[in-house]
Amino acid sequence: MLEDYRKHLEERKKLGIDPKPLDKNQVKKLLGLIKNPPEGEEDFIIHLIEQRVSPGVDPAAEVKASVLYDLAVKKIESSLITPERAVYLLGNMRGGFALDFLIELLKDKELGMRAAEALGKTLLVYDKFDEIAKMSETYDTALKVLNFWADAQWFKSLSEISEEIHLTAFKVDGEINTDDFSPASEAWSRPDIPLHALSMLQSRMESPLEMIEKLKEKGRPLAFAGDIVGTGSSRKSAGNSLIWHIGEDIDFVPNKRKGGFVIGGKIAPIFYNTMEDSGAFPVETDVKKIKNGDHIVLKPFEGKILNAETMEVVSEFEIKNKVLFDSYRAGGRIPLIVGKTLSDRARQFLKMEKADFFRKPVMPEKSTKGFSLAQKIIGRACNKEGVRPGEYCEPYTATVGSQDTTGPMTKDELMELSCMKFSAGLVMQSFCHTAAYPRLSDIEMHSSLAEFIIERKGVALKPGDGIIHSWLNRMILPDTVGTGGDSHTRFPFGISFPAGSGLVAFAAAMGKMPLDVPESVLVVFKGNRKDHITVRDMVNAIPYFAIKNGLLTVEKEGKKNIFSGRILEIEGTKNLSVDEAYELTDASAERSAAAATIELSEESVAEFLESNMCFLRDLADSGYMDKDALIKRSREMESWLETCKLLKRDEDACFAEKLVIDLEELNEPVLACPNDPDDVKILSELSGTKIDEVFIGSCMTHVGHFRALAKIVEGEKVKSKLWVCPPTQMDREVLRNEGLYSVFGKAGARIEIPGCSLCMGNQARVDSGSVVFSTSTRNFPNRMGDNTKVFLGSAELGAVISILGEIPTPEKYEEIIRSKVLKFKKSVYSFIRFDQEKSDV
Repeated sequence: MLEDYRKHLEERKKLGIDPKPLDKNQVKKLLGLIKNPPEGEEDFIIHLIEQRVSPGVDPAAEVKASVLYDLAVKKIESSLITPERAVYLLGNMRGGFALDFLIELLKDKELGMRAAEALGKTLLVYDKFDEIAKMSETYDTALKVLNFWADAQWFKSLSEISEEIHLTAFKVDGEINTDDFSPASEAWSRPDIPLHALSMLQSRMESPLEMIEKLKEKGRPLAFAGDIVGTGSSRKSAGNSLIWHIGEDIDFVPNKRKGGFVIGGKIAPIFYNTMEDSGAFPVETDVKKIKNGDHIVLKPFEGKILNAETMEVVSEFEIKNKVLFDSYRAGGRIPLIVGKTLSDRARQFLKMEKADFFRKPVMPEKSTKGFSLAQKIIGRACNKEGVRPGEYCEPYTATVGSQDTTGPMTKDELMELSCMKFSAGLVMQSFCHTAAYPRLSDIEMHSSLAEFIIERKGVALKPGDGIIHSWLNRMILPDTVGTGGDSHTRFPFGISFPAGSGLVAFAAAMGKMPLDVPESVLVVFKGNRKDHITVRDMVNAIPYFAIKNGLLTVEKEGKKNIFSGRILEIEGTKNLSVDEAYELTDASAERSAAAATIELSEESVAEFLESNMCFLRDLADSGYMDKDALIKRSREMESWLETCKLLKRDEDACFAEKLVIDLEELNEPVLACPNDPDDVKILSELSGTKIDEVFIGSCMTHVGHFRALAKIVEGEKVKSKLWVCPPTQMDREVLRNEGLYSVFGKAGARIEIPGCSLCMGNQARVDSGSVVFSTSTRNFPNRMGDNTKVFLGSAELGAVISILGEIPTPEKYEEIIRSKVLKFKKSVYSFIRFDQEKSDV
């Protein structure tokens, strides 16, 4: 075993990275070596058992905990680990499989107090709190544990952030998105943090890792600095990679780091949260005077950054939420929340006053004004009438989504959180990013991750079923809060705050999520939409009119974005179906909004729920697991349908800004230009642009878009390479049954299995250097293909482009749409309803 592991060490050393954590079988083999250590291998064996086994409920942790308990009670003996040391190591396993053993050791006359000390720094105890509280009536050691928790000894033992921190700036100019930190093409390696971190910034700059090592030679920790940091997808892997290079090791937790300092002119909200969750210290401030390689001095309490050579103040900032100091001290926001909750619970049991040793979030001033729709939905999830912008709360998470390129990391986070059963209302796992062209590692992940989710009473889809959002939207409840490990987890009713895998795991495990309530921006559509103007044109009209009103700029330097970090609340849309409404809420991600709500009629929501209620029951009958979770959610839908009442905002609700879009002024389609979803132009400004490839797919499409595509390409041969990718297997079956796959094939289309396809760009990719039109959500550089230029717009426009080979004039576009699509509008734009026909699942 040691020989094999040393070979692995050498292989990883050649890559310049740490070895993988030990697996279950390797830990089992270590047991024999602990009993009878080979001469000269003692220190290596101790290092492996102490530092190279993942904590919580990792399968290897189960073996480790059992071995340590046997050592503690002298069932087995070793010269390497004393009983006292074994108890100490159990206390550093973050609960999980170690928890029952530590509770049992509280009864031990010799080791009981050591077990109490170990449990006193264990935060993830879940329902074991009641057991320990009951034991405190009999055992002083159990009472000691409660006092440790009540006094937050785990927190007090940690050091406060220093008043002055000397750092070396690692500066990258411009906008750095999560694709730069964590390339989609390397998604397969994300769970292996050291390995995945090798790809960071490789597509962005020359020799980034060599530069990092050179900067580290200056002998100071690195601070990452950038103009705009972390836009794009909600990838915890992006944060993991960055922190791997600038953070510090975590004792007893292999291949994961915490801390680090991130300084950005603007830090995307999801990325900011990811940094805080990871124990990093994010600072939003002007970075113009910070240069790569500068020796800087960060003064977090004073809110200043100095150049150490000149002692000039190069930037000033304010940490508005002082809880960040505690998050940094605690090693992340999640341990802080869990620890504070545990402290409060222990103090309540012991009849103590509330603790005052944690910083409290600043609450907004009291207001007599009404609440917006988002504020009411969040308020209901907190058992309140409403919440105010700036208020800290922890709303109940009714629905949590996970997808496959972040799912393995969410699994790791859940094991670290010692989660054995989900507390969120419903947790769903999809396999939409890796199903089309799976590696061997993907095939294994599809099986193991599905099993892991189902064991915890979650719902697991099957590879080829389709896109996370298109499925999850069929499982949500009105006026509830949710989250998901994908930045496009934006519900068509209710509200969702997308997050990285760490926060998604927390929400799934705990049934709540931390939230600093953002301000809201109101977008109101008025007037009548013309027949040839699509919902996707409404999507692009938001940045188009925002630019015209001075609320958004395209330029990165000094960029203005009224939506960034705020909730986008959309009104004037009651005439839309739920399927159409999702196009608008989905695209709030491209506005860098924290979340979105949309005004819908109760009739359209009821119709959607009646369909989905049948759909979930069909899934359960078809063998999808967890069956109980599916049935429970269908009953919750049935319960809502008894009243059919949606929350509505108060007339006097306040908004940070209001944007009114008059649809009467929108006479032609609106496109996003390469390579920025904010850079929008009307069709006439782009007519005649040659297009090499067209992609019709992603979560922004529904079955009606593909029927429209078929009408347009029928009898034609496409001049631009055409990719067709239905969002779900249900859409695929409808299209096949209607004979439309034959139409696509005769036109020369390449048809992909349901899933993300080119939108993700991690497997299928367009030709290098091509000009592309896509219905997908993002067009960041190199996302769909290397050195590509990508336009974004409607499926209908994409279909017209595919047969012309270029962007048409407004007149040509309208002529084709009216003659081929609008004549059949009613049959083309009908949606799948599972209560009207048996679903094929």
